[in-house]
Amino acid sequence: MQQFITNYGYLAIFVLMLAESACIPVPSELIMTFGGALAAGAVPGTHLNLIGVILAGTAGNVAGSYIAWAVGRYGAEPALRRWGKRIGIREHDIDRGIAWFDRHGNKAVLFGRVIPVVRTFISLPAGIAKMPALRFGIYTTLGCIPWTTALAVAGYAVGKNWESIVNAFHGPTYIIAAVVVVALVILAWRYVRSRRPDDGSAHRQTGNGAGLSGR
Repeated sequence: MQQFITNYGYLAIFVLMLAESACIPVPSELIMTFGGALAAGAVPGTHLNLIGVILAGTAGNVAGSYIAWAVGRYGAEPALRRWGKRIGIREHDIDRGIAWFDRHGNKAVLFGRVIPVVRTFISLPAGIAKMPALRFGIYTTLGCIPWTTALAVAGYAVGKNWESIVNAFHGPTYIIAAVVVVALVILAWRYVRSRRPDDGSAHRQTGNGAGLSGR
């Protein structure tokens, strides 16, 4: 990946950041910090402009986010409504999720952009919830700029030691990924439990019915 960025500069940064935002797990920490390091002259013979690195990364993020948003809007949402029942997702559940995103979608997109793991996939639910394209783009851009800028500036500041920045993200990224997985498991468990009939209530209703028949 470093060789690709070294050879193609801004274009490589744009393409890789696009992929990362289009739900392809490419590490933006590596892309942007290395781009910043190149701007500092970390690799002899290759020199990028720091502002250009930030702009290329941000533009790639926004473009990739729109791809994932479109997949959610025009592919995932209709698919869930058509086949969701096969995996236990009802129309009501989809509507509830959309209603939640209508209330909190702005904040979810904005802050989700600076959370590792979450930032890669946040565009999908935004598309499924039919978040307006313009509003989605505004909050996506506002969320991407601090992330890409901070990473590029950090890479620029440490130069040849840019890998130390990337390594520092490994621990927090793994922790956040674990938290996301645990949260999804808990939500799935609560969802399944909420749909399970109350056996005690069912028995009581049966008993009351039998008693009334006896009368």
